[in-house]
Amino acid sequence: MSEGRDVLGDSQQDTKQQVGVTNGIDHQRIEAAVREILTAVGEDPDREGLLETPARVARMYAEMFSGLHDEPRRHLGKLFTEKYDELVLVRDIAFNSICEHHLLPFMGHAHIGYIPNGRVLGLSKLARVVEVVSHKPQVQERMTEQIADLLEHDLGAKGVAVVIEASHTCMTIRGVRKPESVCVTSAIKGIFRDNVSSRAEVMSLINRKS
Repeated sequence: MSEGRDVLGDSQQDTKQQVGVTNGIDHQRIEAAVREILTAVGEDPDREGLLETPARVARMYAEMFSGLHDEPRRHLGKLFTEKYDELVLVRDIAFNSICEHHLLPFMGHAHIGYIPNGRVLGLSKLARVVEVVSHKPQVQERMTEQIADLLEHDLGAKGVAVVIEASHTCMTIRGVRKPESVCVTSAIKGIFRDNVSSRAEVMSLINRKS
């Protein structure tokens, strides 16, 4: 019976591969949708310059939306015991995301500060958390809160401060067309919310430009 189930599982996997479903992303459906969009706006999806565009867009969406099929918590499992209870801050973590309202990119930098509670996280893991959380249809406000909640709950930090600065192409290339606009969001948890001097310290360091 076990062998039969394994064969069936392999067969189903092969079928998924054949119809273009990999890592939860249905490439063929994306390609068909892109062809429809091109036709709807008055283009010819079969002209030379657009022939490979649907496949390119499918690969791009697979990359930009990979966070839908990933778990940011997996980067928070490796912790190190340290007798350190002062601020840890990583600034200027670059990211790119897709605004769920217009499916246009927004990009910028995340700044993450936390006060450990006997355990610290490898610095690169903070960047990996930002990468996973940003790679899905998002809004900046939710993204900021999600990162802060993950660090507060899974890391058990005494305090967490997350500030995100981003430029949204839904504002810069369409609509009001304000290319210099930057959106800033913050999420403050634990001691940073309760202690004014601690909050002032972390925000001062985040805002320091040199």
